[in-house]
This record gives sequence, structure tokens and C-alpha cells, in this order.
Amino acid sequence: MAKIAYILLCHKDPDAIIAQAEQLTAAGDCMAIHFDVRASKAAYDRIRNALRDNPNVAFAAKRIKCGWGEWSLVQATLNAVQAAVDAFPRVTHFYMLSGDCMAIKTAEYIHWFLDENDKDFVESHDFFASNWIKTGMKEDRLIYRYFFNERTQSRRFYTAYNLQKRFGLTREIPADLQIMIGSQWWCLRRRTVEMILDFLQKRPDVVRFFSTTWIPDETFFQTLVRHLIPKEEIENRTPTFLMFSDYGMPVTFYNDHYDMLLGQDYLFARKISPEAHELKERLGQLYSSEGVDFQISDEGRNLYGFLTGRGRVGRRFGRRFWEAGNTLGSERELFLITCKKWHVAKRLVDQIVSETDIRCVEYLFNEEDTLLPDLGGIETTLAKRSRHRRAVVRMLFDHFQTDKLVLCVDPGNLDIIQDFCSDQAKTHVLEIECDYSDDYLIGHARRVGLAGETSPTETVTRLVPALRNSLAYESELIRGAGFDGYLRIRETSTHAQNEATVAKFLGVSDDKAQAVMRLDYLFAD
Repeated sequence: MAKIAYILLCHKDPDAIIAQAEQLTAAGDCMAIHFDVRASKAAYDRIRNALRDNPNVAFAAKRIKCGWGEWSLVQATLNAVQAAVDAFPRVTHFYMLSGDCMAIKTAEYIHWFLDENDKDFVESHDFFASNWIKTGMKEDRLIYRYFFNERTQSRRFYTAYNLQKRFGLTREIPADLQIMIGSQWWCLRRRTVEMILDFLQKRPDVVRFFSTTWIPDETFFQTLVRHLIPKEEIENRTPTFLMFSDYGMPVTFYNDHYDMLLGQDYLFARKISPEAHELKERLGQLYSSEGVDFQISDEGRNLYGFLTGRGRVGRRFGRRFWEAGNTLGSERELFLITCKKWHVAKRLVDQIVSETDIRCVEYLFNEEDTLLPDLGGIETTLAKRSRHRRAVVRMLFDHFQTDKLVLCVDPGNLDIIQDFCSDQAKTHVLEIECDYSDDYLIGHARRVGLAGETSPTETVTRLVPALRNSLAYESELIRGAGFDGYLRIRETSTHAQNEATVAKFLGVSDDKAQAVMRLDYLFAD
């Protein structure tokens, strides 16, 4: 059975560290602690005295000063790892943690998971080929030497960096290493850890290289694990759930994130707010529980993206313009039907096809498998259709040999509606306003990935007001755009009102509009 040595790097909050150590070792696991030497001696003594009688806790033999982006973080990790290797010969796994991490599964589940997955869990992507680094230095991290801390000694840091660039003082990357990059939160098997320590004894050149690399905690273990361990024995992901904001800052979890965290396919989460006392207490109780059945939905990132994407006062909308120089032709008419309930729009389209001679295409820019004619390959993927949308629609006009075409568009695609309404062609917009029950909105949340099929109902129910407001706001944006050819039919309107609107939208007779709208179940779910 798996037995874990947790490798804890910390620098503050002795009481929280003591509680974390006691909680994680109570289930039979172990912990090796490196407490930053910058912290007060009194704080360190408090931790040592509180855990002195715990045989499952060890301390790094040498404490060092740690700084962000420095080799010191890697060296502190190695010191704690060596302490764990020496003190706990029966340990099978080494799990990297910070003081902000907490388990989001039971100890029973974590042990079972590691037994079932005999792999090293470490995120490691090719340093040069991947886009893991979004902004800032990339190759320069490796080919120049860094001796100063960028945050506390920024003038010295950039002076040394610029001098090396000016005089071409680059260095070679060790020839046998493929540099990898990824999250510093990993879980490695004992054999892997022992191979790394042995490798470092034989290769001081590798230590010298990484010791003057910038932010080596994102490359050191990630590179060495890939160098020493077969690819099929590595799970390329961190076992710790963490997210970053648009600004590159770690997302902090609070009391109301409990259910969401338990549904993620991870073992720990980072970072838990120091003020989230209720969350910490509930997760602490969970860790020692037995027989808990976890329903993995893994919707955390989608849910976070949805909620934060709504912006400071509710929404954020970035307009995009593609193919600004193209036109459909001034002699053509485009009819856009926008409806969040796609099945309602499709029923209306079916009626238009059967009762008129206007050609119709369903959700062209939303559904991959929309039925389309062969347009030479430009129609094969959603990405291509969206990138060349005016060209695609122009080709549809040509293929059908018509000057009138109906398209379905999701209300969330206001940019598409705006794009076509700015064309020389005469564009008409018909919005279908539907009622949304709570059950429909819960189903919608699951369909779009904001919740999983196994997410607790009470968790998903809390999304309903936000979703309802989000759909209402999409409609508000469309109405507020002031499109010349804008019309709307409503589920709550009478047949006569909706028929008159459809007649005006399509430019057909009242009788023809009645035939189009004759379905009694048009709005049914």
C-alpha cells in the first residue's frame, strides 16, 4: 500500500504548519519540513517543539534562505527530500506541498489512487516547443546566468542580464538534456527520487547549470524526471488542483468552494485562503474519513472561466473582426435567427424550409456537425468557418444559387451578428425569446461544461441565477445593438403576434407566415 512522504516548503504561520503536519501524518503518512531560515527562530522552535514526539515528521538538516525565481527553492526541496529518504525507508511516494495546500480527497482515496496508478505525476512540457510560458523571457532563462533575485535586487538582476546580452556571454544547455517546464507541484515514486539524487551526485554540471537558471523550480524536476524515467511511466499533470487568473496570479479558494473542490480529479488543492476557516475544518475532517464516494465532475476551470468572464459589473465582451474587407454582396439578403434553445430555432428553420423556397443552414458557427455542402474544405471545422465566416456564407449563397439565406446563430455570438449586419448585404435579425425553467438551466450548465453529470444538484442549483442573468444579458446586448432589421418573437406572445413578426422578418404573406408558425410545440423542451 502507498505510503507518502509529504515534502513541505513553508516560511510562516507555525500553527497552520503544525496542524497540517498532524493531520497528514495521522493517517500513517510522513512529512519532511523545510522552514525558511528567513523566518524567526521562535517560529521554527515552536514547530520543532510541537512535532518533536511525532515519529513521522522529519526536518531538513540544513535550512536556507528562499527567494522566488531562485535556485534556493530547488535546494530547499532537495534538502527536505533527502531528509525524507533518510528518515522514512518505507515511504513509496514523495508529494510536494506548500503551506497553502490541503487535501481534497480522503487519505483512503489518495492511497488507493497511487496504488492504482504506478506513475510519476509531474507536469512537464517541452520548454521550447510548448506555449507554457505566456509572457516574458523564454530562452534567456536558460542561456544566461542569474545570480541575483529579480524581486529584491531588480537593479542588479537586470544589469547583470543586460551585460551578458550586450557582450554575448551565453552558455550551452547540457547536451543530453531536453529541458522541460511545468508546475512545481508533483508526486514522485521512491525509485524516481532515488534516481534523481544519484544522478545529481554524478552530474555536478547539471547542478551548476540549474543553480544559475532563472525560475528553476519550473524546470529542474520536470527535466530530470523526463530524462530518467520512461515516458509511459509519467503522468503529465500535477496531482494538485490549482488555477491562475487572467493576470497570472494563483486563484484562492474560500469556504463556498468545498463542493467544487471535491469534484475535481485531483488529490490536493492550492491555494486555500488563510481566512477560509470553515473550508479548512471541513477538508481536515474529510481527510480522515473512510468510505467516501467522490463524484468526479472536473468542471472547476470551466466554472471559474464562466464566472470571471462576466467581468466586474457582470460581463466582459471583446469584439472581434475577421474578414473586414469581404462582402456578401449588396443584392443579397441574410436572415439571422438567434435563439439559446437551439432545438426551437431548428424547428422554426424546418418549417421555413418546408413552407418557403428560402434556403436554411442551422448553427453554422456553433455546431461541428452542421449539415453543409462541400465547399472545398473551408467548411470542415468550426475554426475554419469562424475564421473565414463571410467567405463561407458567400460560398453558401453561390452553392445554393440564391439571394436569400437563413442562418441560426447563438445569442452569445454577438460579434457574428454585428459582423454580418455591417455587411453590404441586407441583414435581418430575428430573436426567439424563450422561457427558461430551473431544470433547463441546470441541464444547460451540464451541457456547456459548467457542471458535470455527477455534480451535486445543490451545487449546480447555485449557478441558476447567474445563468439566468447571463442569458438575459445576451438578449439585452442584441436589443441594445440597434440593428436595423431586428425583430423578436416570444414564447409568451400570441400566435397572431408571432405570425405577424415572422411575416415581416421573412417578407412573406400572412398565410405563409401562419403555415411557418403552425407548430403547437415550437417552444416545447
